[in-house]
Amino acid sequence: MLLGFTVLIIFLLLIGMPVAFALSLAGVLGMACFLGGAAFFTQIPVIAYKTLDDFVLTAVPLYILMSQILLKGKVGNDLFELGSKWLGHLPGGLGVATVFACAIFAAISGSSVATAVTIGAMAIPEMLRRGYERKAVLGTVAAGGTLGILIPPSIPMILYGSITGESVGKLFLSGIVPGILLTLLFIVYVVFQSRHMPRQLPVSWPERFRVLRETIWGLLLPVLVVGGIYSGLFTPTEAAAVGTVYSLIITFFVYRSVALADMPEILVETVKTTSMIFAIMIGAMLFGFILTVLQVPQALMHIVTDAGMNRWCVFIGINIVLLILGCVLETVSIILITLPMIYPIVKHLGFDLIWFNVIMLINMELALITPPIGMNLFVIKGISPDSKIQQIIQGSIPFALIMAAEVVLLCFVPDIATWLPSVLQ
Repeated sequence: MLLGFTVLIIFLLLIGMPVAFALSLAGVLGMACFLGGAAFFTQIPVIAYKTLDDFVLTAVPLYILMSQILLKGKVGNDLFELGSKWLGHLPGGLGVATVFACAIFAAISGSSVATAVTIGAMAIPEMLRRGYERKAVLGTVAAGGTLGILIPPSIPMILYGSITGESVGKLFLSGIVPGILLTLLFIVYVVFQSRHMPRQLPVSWPERFRVLRETIWGLLLPVLVVGGIYSGLFTPTEAAAVGTVYSLIITFFVYRSVALADMPEILVETVKTTSMIFAIMIGAMLFGFILTVLQVPQALMHIVTDAGMNRWCVFIGINIVLLILGCVLETVSIILITLPMIYPIVKHLGFDLIWFNVIMLINMELALITPPIGMNLFVIKGISPDSKIQQIIQGSIPFALIMAAEVVLLCFVPDIATWLPSVLQ
């Protein structure tokens, strides 16, 4: 039965139907077939209402709005300049500065696409002008942009918490150390890859501190948001509102990079992105409802239990499924489709559910740079039209291997993800 629905959804996606509508249609057809009569019509609005009737989800449009404000305000440009002034003299200095700027902007915006667009628009032409290999440049920006969903605040973490009931605060904490570690691994690779490149001359200390003073307001945003959550000043949802107000203040009055005339465009983009995410959520829940009626999650649980397989074999299988889905779907869709089915299995097998959040998000990062539908691949192609998609993919492969290596490391050392939540929560 699950295979039949899967084939139907794949067919609908192949003919160009949006993910939200493909999932909704599969769910509605399933209700019509198995509930019978007109009873299923009454279920559709109830499911749609219950899907979005969660206070935690209030944070989603707020974080998207904050991301759009920062994107329009060109805060990422200042972060790239800060990184180039402080780190540009290192081997592969501009590449290091790019990864650094991506990590900081990810911590500010929580959006991988916004991170790749903002930092890439500055970094790609500058690195190419300095003689960096095109594949290396494109891969660095594409992979650096993926940090947006791992380093908090993160919209996928909010969705994970909404579906599973796990504390969003703990989920945010779980991504900090793995996010920093992945950033450092990216930097080490960039330094090694660019070791033969001529270095920039070091910038004077007065110049470095001048740039730091100019960008300090943007750097304080993740401190305000994340620090406010873990100091108990406000909840993750309230933190989204505080961060949005703060981003408006610094872009309007400090940087003066956003004007009142820009707000309609910012709000329209926010509504479009939020509507897309919520539409996918409703479609996934409609599809999930019929799977629950057919007891598909319970059947999968029995298969795993009766087979007596080693839990790590099941874990590897889950990661392979996530990787395959990442080749054809984007992050939000994968989380909303798979998590209701695999969450009970992961819980039954005794894996730490906060730890699994990090594992799943790294898989989602891989999805962002995995062909044929890797979102960041097309984003980079869009801001660098002279580049070929093959060059972006080739440049991203080493970073994808680094992500896979971190997944393996987390399996052997789960405290990388669980230590901070256990200490601070």
